[in-house]
Amino acid sequence: MIKKIKQMFLIGCACLTSSCSTLISSVTQGFAEDLSVAILESEDLEMVRDGAPAYLILLDGLISNSPDDKFLLRQSAVLHSAYAGAFVDDQDRSKLLAGKAKNLAIRASCLSLKGGCELEDMNYRELTDWLEEQPASSIEFLYTLASTWIGWIQANSDDFDAIADLSKAKAIMQRVVDIDGAYENGQPYLYLGALETLVPPGLGGKPEIGKAHFDRAISISGGRNLMSKVFCAEMYARLLFDRELHDRLLTEVLEADVKAPGFTLMNVVAKKQAKQLLLSGDDYF
Repeated sequence: MIKKIKQMFLIGCACLTSSCSTLISSVTQGFAEDLSVAILESEDLEMVRDGAPAYLILLDGLISNSPDDKFLLRQSAVLHSAYAGAFVDDQDRSKLLAGKAKNLAIRASCLSLKGGCELEDMNYRELTDWLEEQPASSIEFLYTLASTWIGWIQANSDDFDAIADLSKAKAIMQRVVDIDGAYENGQPYLYLGALETLVPPGLGGKPEIGKAHFDRAISISGGRNLMSKVFCAEMYARLLFDRELHDRLLTEVLEADVKAPGFTLMNVVAKKQAKQLLLSGDDYF
């Protein structure tokens, strides 16, 4: 990563004409990707929490210099959403960061997906028709759009207008699954499971479908995605008051190794949440 930074500075000093724009874009994209990997593969939750804001500001600077770089916009959307979801407890700040992540994802979609600039103005039927037209090659931008949109809805759960967007975010994530259910090691199923278990059956929730999604996410990841087990325990087992399943899943999380490509940081968070859920189990059940 240090080598990448040095390359950026050297190229910035040496190239003063637009003819170098392609090379600069390649280096900055590589740097952003390496940065994302370094953060998401870290086991040190406190270091990432304390250091990530500087990285987010750096990405803001890269984007200000290349505002139409869809790759940088997508990377920034992912990191802003991940940081807001994992580390921010203040509601107002969470809303701010989640909103920024969603807007970045929409900008990236506008630049990369046919008809993507009309996303926010589409009704549900128009959106589903639009999704059917999106090719398999659009999957990474659709996934980022859906995941950041869901994060924004979660951060604005006190806003009925935001909650009304759940069906749209779900439709986009479902399209991701339709294209490739194994994408990102099954992460789309984790989101779909959460959406089906947000509310009890009497209010429209579908917990058994949700559990099937959680089980699918666990299976595709080979059990490496510990957050899927935490979500299943918290959102399904607690919803149905299944204490045995709740405790079994959380115990498995606490006994598992956090190191797993693409999941390490999230697994550290999962272990922390699993411990808290087990401790509060007696009060809940």
